[in-house]
Amino acid sequence: MTADAAPIDAFGFDNTYASQLEGFYAPWQAVAVADPQLLRLNRDLAQALGLDPSRLDGPAGAAIFSGNLAPPDAAPIAQAYAGHQFGGFSPQLGDGRALLLGEIVDPRGNRFDIALKGSGRTPFSRGGDGRAALGPVLREYLMGEAMHALGVPTTRALAVVATGERVLRDRPLPGAVLTRVASSHLRIGTFQFFAARGEVDKLRRLVDYALARHDPQLVDHPNPALALLTAVIDRQSALVATWMNVGFIHGVQNTDNVTVSGETIDYGPCAFIEGFDPGATFSSIDEGGRYAYGRQPSISKWNMARLAEALLPLIADEGELAVERATEVLDTFDGLYQMRLLEGLRSKLALTSAEQSLDTDRTLADDWLVLLADERVDFTLAWRHLADVADGNPQPLQALFVDRARLDSWLERWLDRLGADPVEAPRAADRLRRVNPVYVPRNHLVEEALAAAVDHDDLGPFERLLDVVSDPYVDRVEDHRYAQPAPIDFTATYRTFCGT
Repeated sequence: MTADAAPIDAFGFDNTYASQLEGFYAPWQAVAVADPQLLRLNRDLAQALGLDPSRLDGPAGAAIFSGNLAPPDAAPIAQAYAGHQFGGFSPQLGDGRALLLGEIVDPRGNRFDIALKGSGRTPFSRGGDGRAALGPVLREYLMGEAMHALGVPTTRALAVVATGERVLRDRPLPGAVLTRVASSHLRIGTFQFFAARGEVDKLRRLVDYALARHDPQLVDHPNPALALLTAVIDRQSALVATWMNVGFIHGVQNTDNVTVSGETIDYGPCAFIEGFDPGATFSSIDEGGRYAYGRQPSISKWNMARLAEALLPLIADEGELAVERATEVLDTFDGLYQMRLLEGLRSKLALTSAEQSLDTDRTLADDWLVLLADERVDFTLAWRHLADVADGNPQPLQALFVDRARLDSWLERWLDRLGADPVEAPRAADRLRRVNPVYVPRNHLVEEALAAAVDHDDLGPFERLLDVVSDPYVDRVEDHRYAQPAPIDFTATYRTFCGT
């Protein structure tokens, strides 16, 4: 066996989607690339998946993660799905530049998809070239690792391979392939695809598969479709609450970008807010602000309604009863979201005592967010500096505000609330530093790192930024610049792009 072939049998694929859902995908092969070079292997993730990083490194890993060489137990497929894109329904989208290689079961018994992104045209490409540029691939790697470190459910990248070829976007750019790991790639749009075609039997099979994979405790539920809708609403309400509490803007919450697993997927025109603005949007294609930061919860609920519509034929035989049942479940979204949001806000404010009124805590948190919004205060720094206040040093936080009297009035209320729990109050600063990061992938630093990699073949800035955001709660003096906001003129004109 050659060194290049050594890792081929390392995956142990168990391909349930391909074996159980024939007709839900197109069997396909990646298009070979000219000169694959492994730029980055996520060794920690590989080990967590039960893979041996040493067997996936170098030319052998480059061959596999570029799509040039498929392991013999892989079953490469392009999945079919539909989707609402900016409110308009497209009945056929699908994996236009992605292939699901297969599924692996990690040492803890968890199942994950291993998929390539940027591996060439498929039957769903709709005129696209099926390729990916290096910049967006590195962005997805970076953002996924940052979100994972922040405790946000997310897909992650296992590897980045340079293809040795150019892709044409606004200019010729170096090409790359991303290997993505996900609990599954089941999307709302997957269900919409079959519902739009009236293929109820396939829709039922898909529901059964999704429950077996993500909610096995519900497989014997008397109404499987309603049970799935309930579970997905629960996960998505929790996910969007975590986005809001870290200041993340997804940027393109189309239904084909929403997983039933509750993981963040498709890091295209995403960004982190700096000066707090509920109306913030950076996506170049979101001209109307549909997916602005403050609209993410309502859009998430809208997406859940689209899933409910797709599942109606399975929820009840009589249409009106199906709508009634689905609406009852859908109406739980707001309460679930508000509960998860408040749980996160209370944690970020170090409010732990159970005997205090949740309404009082909600008012305190809401007033804090209004303070941040009124002065466009840096979201990440403001939360982080609350720990300094708890340590008796309000100056770093006060320096972010113009109206310090108004801030001080709120701080007095907050400190009084902390003092209501004399056991926990002395530990408040430590708790605050454990939940409020000092580092997020600030937009100007992301662009700086990607530009160095794309224009100068220099991965150093990317590697350094990745290292910092992968350990976001530990303040390091030597990394001070990574905690600082972008210049005002940068943020005022900053735009993100899908990277397709």
